[in-house]
Amino acid sequence: MTTLSIQSPFSSSGAARLLPLLHLAPLLLLVVPWITQAGGTLDLISFVLVYGLFAMSLNLLVGYTGLVSFGHAMFFAFSAYGFCLLLQAGWALIPAMLGAIAASTLLACFVGAVCVRLHETYFSFITLAMAMLLYNMIEIWAPLTGGDQGLTGMIRQATLFGTPVSTGLPRYHFITGVFCVSAFAMYALIRSSFGTTLRMVRDNESRCAYLGVNVYVTKLAVFILAGLFASVAGVLATLLVSGAYPTMAFWPTSGDAIFAILLGGSRVFYGPLAGALLLRLLVDGTTRYTGNTSLVLGVLILAIVLLVRKGPVDKLNDWWQQRKGRPMAPGTAVTTSPLAEPPKEARPC
Repeated sequence: MTTLSIQSPFSSSGAARLLPLLHLAPLLLLVVPWITQAGGTLDLISFVLVYGLFAMSLNLLVGYTGLVSFGHAMFFAFSAYGFCLLLQAGWALIPAMLGAIAASTLLACFVGAVCVRLHETYFSFITLAMAMLLYNMIEIWAPLTGGDQGLTGMIRQATLFGTPVSTGLPRYHFITGVFCVSAFAMYALIRSSFGTTLRMVRDNESRCAYLGVNVYVTKLAVFILAGLFASVAGVLATLLVSGAYPTMAFWPTSGDAIFAILLGGSRVFYGPLAGALLLRLLVDGTTRYTGNTSLVLGVLILAIVLLVRKGPVDKLNDWWQQRKGRPMAPGTAVTTSPLAEPPKEARPC
């Protein structure tokens, strides 16, 4: 297999050289408290970062691999409950966080080993079934999980170097810092050769198998990584909402992440983050002014799926590339192999 790297003329311009610096933009969130320390503003940004990270982790499956999971919230909720239980057991913040993420990632290994063997609709519904199983276990196992009431109270024990990170400015800085590290790790992942393999699997799974790619192992690996980043978001969510609750594992939580991907876009890295912001603004606006949140969101989903067929960020990215004469992103790999179909005029009669 020969891989050619095609660079557009725009890639040699100064703007293109500065383009990677845009991925450092999340670091600017760390200086927001120097501009304003309004609690509502910091809480809004924290909410968008947490649920944006969750949507971005799901987009590793949906946008980059072509696997639509309806049960991604199981890892989000499992790490949230694990984090609260470890804090309740007397663990410090960082060990409890790492322990919860490790446990949720291990769960992703077992669930992924079963789910990624299936395709398309079957994959989507088996992930939904797994998530609903976890949700019912949380509801039934009330002595451990708190049942409908969830786990609350122990979040006040979350301290970093003696500073509580459960409220106020320390919580904002902690959530922002963890988000930046996670986002940079995900960006490095999709820009690597493994990310290229994921897009190959998404575009033509059969051809990847003929080229010698172990499709099952690739899908399992990205499923585990997506579960890992979702578990990071779950830990941060417990700090944001002061506990772990059964609704974190319920199917609408996964649905919100899918809706954020639809709103923002699946082919641009920060598209799901923009979608999470748009979703929060839509929910807040419709709740305040109309009270018909579900109706408005339903109509919007229909409009995106039937008319636009792309998220706003995807459309904006397409417009920008066309404006600059860029047929494809810099460094896009074009794969040629003996399995590629010859041109029509070269085919034998």
